[in-house]
Amino acid sequence: MTTPPRVIVLDSDPAPMMQSLAQAMPDVIAEACDSYEAMHDLVPAFKPDVVYSVTFAGRAGYPCAPLYGPDGPAWISVGGSGVDHLETWDTDKLSVTNSAGVASSMMAEYVFGSLLHFTLDIDGLAADRAAGHWQAGRLMRPLQGKTMLIVGLGHTGQAVAKRAKAFDMHVIGTRARPLPMQDVDEVHASGDLDQLWKRADFVVISVPLLPSTRAMVDARAFAAMKPSAILVDVSRGGVVDSDALVNALRAGAIAHAALDVFPTEPLPEDSPVWALENVIISPHCSAVFEGWAARSFDMFLDNLRRWRAGEPLHNIVDPARGY
Repeated sequence: MTTPPRVIVLDSDPAPMMQSLAQAMPDVIAEACDSYEAMHDLVPAFKPDVVYSVTFAGRAGYPCAPLYGPDGPAWISVGGSGVDHLETWDTDKLSVTNSAGVASSMMAEYVFGSLLHFTLDIDGLAADRAAGHWQAGRLMRPLQGKTMLIVGLGHTGQAVAKRAKAFDMHVIGTRARPLPMQDVDEVHASGDLDQLWKRADFVVISVPLLPSTRAMVDARAFAAMKPSAILVDVSRGGVVDSDALVNALRAGAIAHAALDVFPTEPLPEDSPVWALENVIISPHCSAVFEGWAARSFDMFLDNLRRWRAGEPLHNIVDPARGY
């Protein structure tokens, strides 16, 4: 691309990114936007070539209409991995990339922090301390030798698998194209899940939200799991059937769950999940860490250089696959 591109940076705090963009490419014509609503006027007025977008206000109200309109960009760079807020798009007119991989290590740490919280019974230890109670003979639950099922062996799933092997765990997992992978003992197709739930001591959900994955973890899945199983969900709200999960946790069909994503975010005050004692609830923050925004934007800057040079973009998303 010979003429300087016109770029919109959509974020709740776009100033640091605008500064990085100006330093890296001073000739770029850029506009900052800190609200979804303002995009409806800004896009037709500014006519961007590129939009870098962070879904800082969730999926509801995301400005798809102006972005897909006649003055919309040729490329949307998503500052995260999930693209379900974009619904679908015409790949002949628009390229969408994501920042998959930027937060995979942090998300894997979240997974193992959650597992260790439950297997070491941190809540029980805290209660004993508060009560001044010394419980002799308390048993720890080891990770070593246990089976972990990773549903979705993308960047995050692979990062989880690598750490699972460091704990000497047996790792099984699913992906769209079931090919052998490093750190995974068995790679299966998603259609094999009915036979895999019952084998897992720990289940990690890390797939995108698609028509094919919506409510993938349903009542049948929970009925097939071990009563001692621990579920960690770092996917997207809707992959796990929330009602079925609540019923399973109440009935003891599974032991615990760590939940970072929910069908409605923020989690409504009247959600029954709040009252469950055997869960960890986090506000969709497993991928958020100090410096993540800068790292994601650096990935965008590298892709912007490629785009200007006419080179293929990294992390192009296929809307049919969701990644």
